[in-house]
Amino acid sequence: GLIRALLNNHVKGVTDGYRIELEIHGVSYQASATPKDITLKVGYANSIKLAIPEGVSLELPNPTHLAVTGADKQKVGEFAAKIRQQRPPEPYKGKGIRYRGEQIQRKAGKSFVGSD
Repeated sequence: GLIRALLNNHVKGVTDGYRIELEIHGVSYQASATPKDITLKVGYANSIKLAIPEGVSLELPNPTHLAVTGADKQKVGEFAAKIRQQRPPEPYKGKGIRYRGEQIQRKAGKSFVGSD
C-alpha cells in the first residue's frame, strides 16, 4: 500500500504537479520573492528569509497571496508548512499565514465589565 501510494504520487507529480496556495492576512503583512529565496514581513522587527528548496517553485500573484508548486508532494507540502509556521493564524484577530480556504475558529476574547 505504501509503495503503491508513493509511486502514484510520483506519477501524479510528474504529469500534473502539486500546488498549495497560501494567504497572508494582517496589516502590512506581505511577501516578496527572488529566484532563490522568499522574504516575509509578518509583524516581527526583522523580515524572515527562507531559501526555496530544489524542485519547488514559488508564484506571487500579489504580496498577500502565494502558491508553492512542484512535482514532489512531500517537498511542496513541507515548504508550505514551513512558510505557514513563521506566523500561524491566531484565533483572536485572524492575522497570520493560512492555507487558502482554511477556516480559523475565532475566539471572543476578553470583554471589559465596568465596576460598580
